Amino acid sequence: MGMTMTQKILAAHAGLDHVEAGQLIEADLDLVLGNDITSPVAIKEMEKMHVDGVFHKDKIALVPDHFVPNKDIKSAEHCKCVREFARRNEITNYFEVGEMGIEHALLPEKGLTVAGDVIIGADSHTCTYGALGAFSTGVGSTDMAAGMATGKSWFKVPSAIRFHLVGKPDAWVSGKDVILHIIGKIGVDGALYKSMEFVGEGIQNLSMDDRFTIANMAIEAGGKNGIFPVDDLAVAYMKEHSTRPYQIYEADEDAVYEEEYTIDLSSLRPTIAFPHLPENTKTIDEITEEISIDQVVIGSCTNGRLDDLRIAAKVLSGRHVAAGMRCIVIPATQAIYLQAMEEGLLKTFIEAGAIVSTPTCGPCLGGYMGILAEGERCVSTTNRNFVGRMGHVNSEIYLASPAVAAASAVAGKISCPCRLS
Repeated sequence: MGMTMTQKILAAHAGLDHVEAGQLIEADLDLVLGNDITSPVAIKEMEKMHVDGVFHKDKIALVPDHFVPNKDIKSAEHCKCVREFARRNEITNYFEVGEMGIEHALLPEKGLTVAGDVIIGADSHTCTYGALGAFSTGVGSTDMAAGMATGKSWFKVPSAIRFHLVGKPDAWVSGKDVILHIIGKIGVDGALYKSMEFVGEGIQNLSMDDRFTIANMAIEAGGKNGIFPVDDLAVAYMKEHSTRPYQIYEADEDAVYEEEYTIDLSSLRPTIAFPHLPENTKTIDEITEEISIDQVVIGSCTNGRLDDLRIAAKVLSGRHVAAGMRCIVIPATQAIYLQAMEEGLLKTFIEAGAIVSTPTCGPCLGGYMGILAEGERCVSTTNRNFVGRMGHVNSEIYLASPAVAAASAVAGKISCPCRLS
């Protein structure tokens, strides 16, 4: 019986010739990630272990990004805890304000994640790095503590679902529409503890930013991880951003998949997830009623990359957000912010009546920089639209691509660029 791409990576890191779905293994880790919310808990757990330092100061990344710059005293104390831990242990990859960004955009940009890695992070969207052909998955803070102390983690080898991507997406259809379509198709538990493995000639029509978005939201289908094959585009990205060696793994021809789906990218339409689950999707053509909104957020670890900002700026150029509308744009990293400034994108946003924030997770988890009041509606390029996710329990979140979000800001209601005059 052959192995999937994920299974091959896990086998190699466990020092085994072969693994099977359901098997318990202990694997070596290439990177352990934490942020300002989850790291303090892990640090306290490490203190209980009475371990002497971390397993490898270069293989831990600490990124304060959720409530940074600090929004209150509690968040300041959390960041102080992380900062002092990083100093004590001489953590190489600690990113202070001015250097930081949203963790899942920052780490690939800094070259810390490459093909063939095994990565854990105390954040559910750690699955993002599968876009580069790595096995990466979210864990709890206790597992993060054990990982920082030992450089190892236990896993149950996941079974897999294979998604054949074919065709080329139309204009205004992006990676966000692809993954929302898939989640709408299989449900939020459709890939529960499974590896979502993306294959097919259609991948060549997806940018790296598209792939990061798709892998990022594998967890919204319940997936243990999402992973893409390593093609020329992925190799070029790694060579541009990293000096680390990478290892390409390919699935065996006789690998076993629990399910297989074919997704024709050319047939997809701009897709929106209605409250209060990412699976509650409708295409723009299926929305017959007028849904007025109060706020738009363009950013997050899902859609705050440069391609996302370029698309949003293209829609907003020469237009203005609707009267009474709040449009918040959040570049995912300092480098993205700087490039957006150099390209004139920030000028476009400000002239259109939007505001531009420093890199932060902020409103995505109801932290700050865009909290919703009772009865308010928001179109957001983030990844979750649960009850109360961005504020009041009686607010509503509609998940969408940057193109749809920008068009909705102009229209004052859910819309897409093809409907703007």
